[in-house]
Amino acid sequence: MSNVMNKNELVEAVAKEAGHSKADAERALDAFRTVVTKALKKGTKISMVGFVTIEKKKRAARTGRNPQTGKPIKVAAKNVAKFKAGKALADAMN
Repeated sequence: MSNVMNKNELVEAVAKEAGHSKADAERALDAFRTVVTKALKKGTKISMVGFVTIEKKKRAARTGRNPQTGKPIKVAAKNVAKFKAGKALADAMN
């Protein structure tokens, strides 16, 4: 595997780990993505203890710089998803 796992590779890995078909794994991942997206749009925080916490955060408007010209540009405020690794995940990576 490369350093980036695409959706097909993720589906295959989940299917193998869970002992399910790729079709079932893909439906489960698609459902997970839909549920998380809907929850975040409503402002609901998602917490999977030991794994990850995901929440919607407001990023304030700011002044940035065009990397090609160096001229200042206005960057509009927007909502972003903030991910924080849980302790078990963080420990597993180190």
